[in-house]
Amino acid sequence: MTNLSRRDFFKVTGATLATSSLAALGMTPAPAVAAARQYKLDRATETRSTCPYCSVACGILVYSMGDGAKNAKPSVMHIEGDHDHPVNRGTLCPKGAGLVDFIHSPNRLKFPEYRAPGSDKWERISWEQAYSGIAKLMKEDRDANFIQQTDDGKTVNRWVTTGMLAASASSNEVGYITHKVVRPLGMLAFDNQARV
Repeated sequence: MTNLSRRDFFKVTGATLATSSLAALGMTPAPAVAAARQYKLDRATETRSTCPYCSVACGILVYSMGDGAKNAKPSVMHIEGDHDHPVNRGTLCPKGAGLVDFIHSPNRLKFPEYRAPGSDKWERISWEQAYSGIAKLMKEDRDANFIQQTDDGKTVNRWVTTGMLAASASSNEVGYITHKVVRPLGMLAFDNQARV
């Protein structure tokens, strides 16, 4: 027989009385219904991509909702590592795992902007204006600073005042094509973000 103090006796009987009173008032828990929840990515569109952050170039799967109708705007709802990608095999670092927040950030820049010399504000411009402006500045710089020959008459065809920094998340093929575009222009300063 257990020695039960007067205080313990009142605790036990008080708890029993409270529980039975709640049951009498109909406050018993309802039986749980076992049902499989619908998988959230069931009807999502899966797109393979590459993480934009570092030089590792991890493969990611981007899931978006939207049926492709003209008036429906697809929205990215989930991003995870690509299990079939040879680099990361489905794993992502914290920055890669938080890509959904990067995509939906109100501070994310989606269009080119230009700040004129001496101005204190950025102006939105079109992609055509951005590309043609960059091409114009590159041509002006190359025309002004191109070195065709050295002082002793050797042909070198160098453009040393402008450089190219390539994206590290690109494939070898994209790197090869970038190299084939930059070297004929005479650029010597050509590197990849992976080494920076």
